[in-house]
Amino acid sequence: MASNAKHLNLLPIALLALAAGSAQAQTDGDAVATGPAAATPPYTLAFNIGAVTDYRYRGISQSHLDPALQGGVDFTHASGFYLGAWASSIRWIKDAGATDGSMELDLYGGYRGQIGKDWSYDLGYLRYQYPGNTLGRVNGFADANTDELYAALTWRIVTLKYSDSLSDLFGTPNSRNSGYLDLSANFDLGGGWSLVPHVGRQTVANNGALSYTDYALTLGRDFGHGLSASLAVIGTDANQTLYATPQGRFTGRTALVAGVKYSF
Repeated sequence: MASNAKHLNLLPIALLALAAGSAQAQTDGDAVATGPAAATPPYTLAFNIGAVTDYRYRGISQSHLDPALQGGVDFTHASGFYLGAWASSIRWIKDAGATDGSMELDLYGGYRGQIGKDWSYDLGYLRYQYPGNTLGRVNGFADANTDELYAALTWRIVTLKYSDSLSDLFGTPNSRNSGYLDLSANFDLGGGWSLVPHVGRQTVANNGALSYTDYALTLGRDFGHGLSASLAVIGTDANQTLYATPQGRFTGRTALVAGVKYSF
């Protein structure tokens, strides 16, 4: 009896030891299964596709006042460097009398940085490429392909940006060093809504008649899961004769423009 009592007294200790060992094994197993957290890549790669009822650039229709299909890709590094490409269907080159030129391909790259808490900047280069375009063969026009340098400074929600052309501007002869000044703000209305007022001034070197001011007010809605939409009022004070389709439609007229985009 004395011997059996001794064994019974040791039984609770053995059970506790077994339970502790089992718990430790479970913990170790979880650690092995989980492993270290995956490192966050130092870059992002994002794609987007969309459509607009009228492709307006700096207030002027690029698509004959008709809808356009668009899409792009953006590479952004954690250091601030970025590269991207964006394309859209267009009509303005053929409207000018060229036989070819139905697509715009924008290639860009630059660097974004922060200055303290409220300020940021963006410096970059943008190439407007119009594959296969023959605008340079049309009397009174230069090659449509255009190169620009740009610099932007943002304070909280307000951005001031200036772009300067290194080449002739969109086929206008002797227009190198044309400039575009852009002032805009981005108001977060909450619930995925935003409101963006904008005013810009396009100055065409050596051709004051082509210079103009444009304005826009854009209401945006982010639906989540990469889907967004916009509705904008866009207009200009551009020369109605110089900025017109072959049918005489003013391409800088004030109009409502709707768009939808999916990013992934």
